[in-house]
Amino acid sequence: MTEFLAPQPREDVHAQGARMRRGPLRPGDRVQLTDEKRRINTITLKTGGEFHTHKGVLHHDELIGRPEGSVIHNSVGHRYQVLRPLVKDFVLSMPRGATVVYPKDAGQIVQMGDIYPGARVVEAGVGSGALSMSLLRAVGDAGYLHSFERREEFALIARDNVEAVFGGAHPAWRITLGDFQEQVVATEEPGSIDRVVLDMLAPWECVDAVATVLAPGGVWVNYVATVTQMSRVVEAIRATGQFTEPESFETMVRGWHVEGLAVRPDHRMVAHTAFLIVCRRLADGTVGIPGSRRPKSAEFAPEDVSAWTKDHSEDEWTPEALGERGSSDKKLRRAARDAAAISDGAATSVTELGETPEVD
Repeated sequence: MTEFLAPQPREDVHAQGARMRRGPLRPGDRVQLTDEKRRINTITLKTGGEFHTHKGVLHHDELIGRPEGSVIHNSVGHRYQVLRPLVKDFVLSMPRGATVVYPKDAGQIVQMGDIYPGARVVEAGVGSGALSMSLLRAVGDAGYLHSFERREEFALIARDNVEAVFGGAHPAWRITLGDFQEQVVATEEPGSIDRVVLDMLAPWECVDAVATVLAPGGVWVNYVATVTQMSRVVEAIRATGQFTEPESFETMVRGWHVEGLAVRPDHRMVAHTAFLIVCRRLADGTVGIPGSRRPKSAEFAPEDVSAWTKDHSEDEWTPEALGERGSSDKKLRRAARDAAAISDGAATSVTELGETPEVD
């Protein structure tokens, strides 16, 4: 009988953020408290801290040092299940200045975009950092993720959210402020990027920039919210002849209620959040093979564009016309404060492990 031996893990090698996600609970850790009615509260553990509800008090010191997954009683015997939140949990509750990429879509982007360890990836825009977390996990410490964001306040919130998840600055991450189509060609060598991921209002404006930096065979993923955006970016990609025929799809997730023989779909589901468009870069000088069926016309008349975007003109258009919902300055300031506080708590947890996180 042949025995196959797996290599033993090295104790001196730790991916960024890995150590803070295992072992006993420590001060600075964020934990989820799930009560007997499946209600969830998320707290940051502090020495001497207390969690108060109308059903008693839970002392943080009773959690610190316990293994993750413990069930503990508060001052009146009310039970709580204690676990560190997963990234998907953090994404849906973290401070945000922009709408986040949902976990179901982030998973599709990583898989359909073939984001692999060591890959060189660029993304725009950063938003609140939700997709950046998934991309950084996929490329790993030895990879490269260059994120572009036009708004500084969004970039700061994203930075703190990402550092909260990884316990400090990620070695593979770089953020640049400015317009993607201008900055990416100024900072990246032609043909040096393996994957491009765009979450922005008008990705059709970036076709030339993507074609310049993306290596032959590289994958380009677009994340857009509306049918009109999807149509315009697909036709813009086709018009260049530099990419494979784009694939367009959306992902819907439906949960199920399962109790004994009472098995049925949940009444609610996470349906449409966005469309994904995926294509690949062809070699220079190559003309792509068109799809089996071609539309009679792919031209966008001014009246069509105006109807789609509410008084759009070629010289002037607003993000709101394409569906962007702005965030107030007050909301952004509050999100920035909350994100910074959570990031500081994660740094405290890493310090407990004897590590000093790198901070920009």
